[in-house]
Amino acid sequence: MMLRYALKTVRARKAGFLGAFLALMCAAALITACGTLLETGLHGTIRTERYAAAPVVVSADQNVHRTIVKHKKGKTKLKHKAKPIAERAWLPAGLAQTLAGTPGVARVIPELTFLAEPLTATGTGGRTSYGHAWESAALTPYRLTTGTAPKTPTDVVIDRDLAGRAHLALGDRLTIQSTQAPRTYRVSGIAVPATAVRHQTPLFFATAEARRLAAHPGQVTAFGLVPEPGTDPGRLREAVAAALHGTSAQVSTGNDRGPVEFLDAAAARTKLVSMGGAMGGTSLLVAVLVVVGTFSLSVQQRLRELALLRAIAATSGQIRRLLGWEALVVGAAAGTAGALAGLPLGGWLYGRFLALGAVPATLRHTAGVLPPLAAVAATLFGAWAAARIASRRVARIRPTQALAEARTEDAPLAWGRVLAGLLLLAGGAALVALLSVLRTEPASTPVTFLAVVVLSTSVALLGPLLVRTATRLLAGPLRLTGPGGRLATANLRGNAVRMASVVTPLTLLIGMTCTVLFVQPTLGDAARAQAGEGVRADWVVASRGPGVPAEAARRLRAHHDVVTEVVRTTVRVGLDKYAAQGVTPAGLTHTWDPGVTAGSLAGLTEHTAAVSELAADQLHLKPGSTLKITLGDGTPATLTVVAVYARGLGFGDLTLAHDLIARHVDNPLASAVLVGTERTRTRLAHTLSEFPGLTVLSPGAADSLQAQRQQANAEVNLLAMGLVLAFTAIAVVNTLAMSISARIREFALLRLAGATRRQVLRMLRTEALSVLLLAAVLGSTMALAVLTSFSIGMTGRAAPAVTPLVYTTVIAGAGLLALVASALPGRTALRVRPVTVATAKE
Repeated sequence: MMLRYALKTVRARKAGFLGAFLALMCAAALITACGTLLETGLHGTIRTERYAAAPVVVSADQNVHRTIVKHKKGKTKLKHKAKPIAERAWLPAGLAQTLAGTPGVARVIPELTFLAEPLTATGTGGRTSYGHAWESAALTPYRLTTGTAPKTPTDVVIDRDLAGRAHLALGDRLTIQSTQAPRTYRVSGIAVPATAVRHQTPLFFATAEARRLAAHPGQVTAFGLVPEPGTDPGRLREAVAAALHGTSAQVSTGNDRGPVEFLDAAAARTKLVSMGGAMGGTSLLVAVLVVVGTFSLSVQQRLRELALLRAIAATSGQIRRLLGWEALVVGAAAGTAGALAGLPLGGWLYGRFLALGAVPATLRHTAGVLPPLAAVAATLFGAWAAARIASRRVARIRPTQALAEARTEDAPLAWGRVLAGLLLLAGGAALVALLSVLRTEPASTPVTFLAVVVLSTSVALLGPLLVRTATRLLAGPLRLTGPGGRLATANLRGNAVRMASVVTPLTLLIGMTCTVLFVQPTLGDAARAQAGEGVRADWVVASRGPGVPAEAARRLRAHHDVVTEVVRTTVRVGLDKYAAQGVTPAGLTHTWDPGVTAGSLAGLTEHTAAVSELAADQLHLKPGSTLKITLGDGTPATLTVVAVYARGLGFGDLTLAHDLIARHVDNPLASAVLVGTERTRTRLAHTLSEFPGLTVLSPGAADSLQAQRQQANAEVNLLAMGLVLAFTAIAVVNTLAMSISARIREFALLRLAGATRRQVLRMLRTEALSVLLLAAVLGSTMALAVLTSFSIGMTGRAAPAVTPLVYTTVIAGAGLLALVASALPGRTALRVRPVTVATAKE
C-alpha cells in the first residue's frame, strides 16, 4: 500500500525529488568509480609477456614474513603476515640443478633482469627498458630476423620496435646506461617476439656481459621451465614446489607469472587498494552527509503536505514508511543510473592515474559487477537512512504543531540534534588533537579528511543555530545595503533550517578543498626546508636518466673533490616500511648535515646506521642500539645505531652506507651526487662530459627539481580527491537550486507587495553572500585547525603551507558557485506572473 502511494507521490512531484535524485546518482557514480579502482587492485590481471613460452616460472619470494603470536582468553593464536619488499629478490643460480632433475622438466632457462636504458633521441617510447642475457630470449621466445646473437662483450641484440623507433640498423652503435658506466655497443642482431611484448623494451647481451651488468654473482632473477611434451603445467608446478620445499623460491603458472615479470604492477595493486578504499570511504561519508541534507530540505519543503496527512489521521509510522518508500524508489532509480555512469568514470580515473605514472600499463583495469551492486546497495541504504533521519521530527510532532511550523521555521531545534552536533564537534576536535601526535603520512592522511567530514557533520546538525547567530551579527551591516539587505536578514532569521542546509555543503566544499590543496605543500615545504638546510655541498650532480653512475663519482674524486653519492630505497623493520638512503661515508660531514642530535656520523660503515628522531622514537633506538632490518631485495641485515638526526623529513628515516644499499637495489645509480669543491660548474661539467644526461646544479636548483617531482606526486593525490570535491560542488549547486526553486510563492508575494525583480534578485545575492561568508568562516576554521595539527604532527611546527592566492581562488570559486546557483533558479522563478502564483491552490 505504502509503495503505491510512494510511487504516486514521486510521479506527481518529479521536480521536488529531482535534487535528491541528482545527489544520489552522483554518489552512486562516485562509489562505483572508487570501487572499480579497489577491484583492480584486488583482482586486476597482470599478464606475462616475456615468459609466454615458459608455462612454469620459479622466482624468489617478494615478501617479508612475520608470525605474530596472540594470547587471548588462555588460548594462543598464530597469525601470519606478509608485506611486499621494494626491490627484486634474487635466487641462487645453483637451484638450476635441482630444477633440471625434477620429473617433467625438459629445459631450465635462467633469467637475468637488470637496468639497461638505451640513450637515444627517441628514448624507449614510454616503455620500461631492461637488460637480459641472450639465453633467456627463449622464454618468449625471440627470434633473430637479421644478424647474429651477441658473442662479444660489446654486442647487443635489440628488438624490432626499438630499431624502427631509433632508426638503428645492423652494425650501428648504441650507447646504453646500465648499472655500470655508460657503454657503447654494436647492434649485432635485431629480433622479434613470437607473442606481443607491448610494455617493455628488452636489450640482449652476451651471457658474461649480462652477468657483469646484473652485478649479482651466483644469482639469477628467475628460472623459466619448459615441460616435457604431454606434461601438465599444473602437475609440474606441484612437482617443482615439492622439490624446492624449504627454500625461499615460489612457483608460478598462468597469470601468476605476470607479477613476477612486472614487479611495479604488483606493487601498484597494493597502492590501488589503499587509494580506492580511502577514496571510497571518504566518498561514502561525504555522500551520506550531502544526501541527508538534501532529503532534509526536501522534507522541509513538503512540511505542509505532511502536516495535512498527520491532521487527517496518518500515524507517525505511516509517515515514516511513506518517506522511506519514496526514498527507496528514488534511490533505486538514482543508484542504477549512477552505477552505470560510474563504470566509464572509473575507466577515466584509471586512465588519468596511468597518464600520471601512478599505475603501470601492465596492470589491467578490472570492472566487474560487484562495484555497481555495492554502489546501488549503498545508495539505497543512504537514501533510506537519510529519509528516516529527515522524517524524525515531522513524524513525531502533533498535527496542529506541524501545520503551524509549515508556516514558519522559527521552531526550536530538538535537544537530541543539538546533543548529537555537540558530540560530533567534540569528536572532530579529538581527531584534530590526534593529528598532532601522528608522525607518519599513512597514519595521518585518513584522519585528516575524516576530521573535516566529522566537523562538517556537526555543522549540519548545529547549522540552524549557527545561521541564527550569524544573522544577529550581520543584521546591522545588511540593513545598510537597502531593502534587499533587510529582506535577506528577515529570510535568514526566519528560514534558518533551509539556509543551514545550504551552509553545510558549502562548508564541506571549502574545508575539504583547502585541506586537499594544502596538505601536500605543508609536508613538501617542510621536507625541502630541511633538505635545503642540510645540504652543505657546493654543487649537486643530477641525471636526466636513471641516475648518476659510480664511475662519474670516481672521476670527481680523482680531482680531490669531496663526493657523496646518495642512493634511495625502502627497507622494512619488522613489517613496517621506512624510507632509507645510502650515502658515501668518506667526507660526509663536508657535504651533508642531517642535524645530528645524538651520536656521530663518523662511525657510519656498512655495519652501522643513523636513524631519524621519528624512527628512533618509534623503534626505541639510541646510539649503540641494535637495528634489524630487511633490505630492499629481502636480504636481512643487523646494524648498530651510531647517530640520531633531526631532519628525517628531508633525508629519510634511515641512513646507511652507500655500498650496502647499492648492492641490494634494482637501480644502484645515485639519485644525486653532492660535491664539495672549489672548482666551478663549468670545470665540473667538463669532467663529466663523457657521461650523457648528467647536469651540474646549485643546491637551490636541485631543490627546485625535487619540488617538481613532488608536485607530480601531489597531482595523483589531487586527482584522487578531485572527484569527491566535484561531487561536493555539485551538491552545493543542487541544494541551492532546490532551496530557491521552492520559493516561487514567496517571490510572488514580495512582487505583489511592491518589490521589484531587481530587489528580489538583490535579496538572493545578499542571502548567497551571507551564507558564503558563514561557510567560508566555518570551512576555513576547520581546514586551518586540521592543517595546523597535521603540520605539528608531521613537521614539529605549527606552520601549514597556505598560499593566499590559492585560498582566495577557492573562496572565489565557492562564491561563484553560490551566486550562479542562486541567480539562475531565481530568475526562472521570477518569470512566473505573481498573480498566477498567488491565486494558485496550494
